[in-house]
Amino acid sequence: MCRNIKTLFNFDPPATDEEIRAASLQFVRKLSGFNTPSKANKAAFDRAVDQVAEAARELLDSLVTHAQPRNREIEIERARARSAKRFGTAKT
Repeated sequence: MCRNIKTLFNFDPPATDEEIRAASLQFVRKLSGFNTPSKANKAAFDRAVDQVAEAARELLDSLVTHAQPRNREIEIERARARSAKRFGTAKT
């Protein structure tokens, strides 16, 4: 799966429409193999992004959990720590 697609469920504050659309765009790019579609494929590409975003929003709105919402800043720091452990720290 595309590494740029982030988990959007159970965060405080909840995922925004922009975050959902960005994840949907990445998903459609991955499926289609296009970073930017040609003019001939643009309408189909944009329609697919809209449909995936709508399905993603519906999914996120219908999921339930008893877990406490995650904090975005803490999750970002955890991801950075995992990355540093996996790839080492960047040298300047």
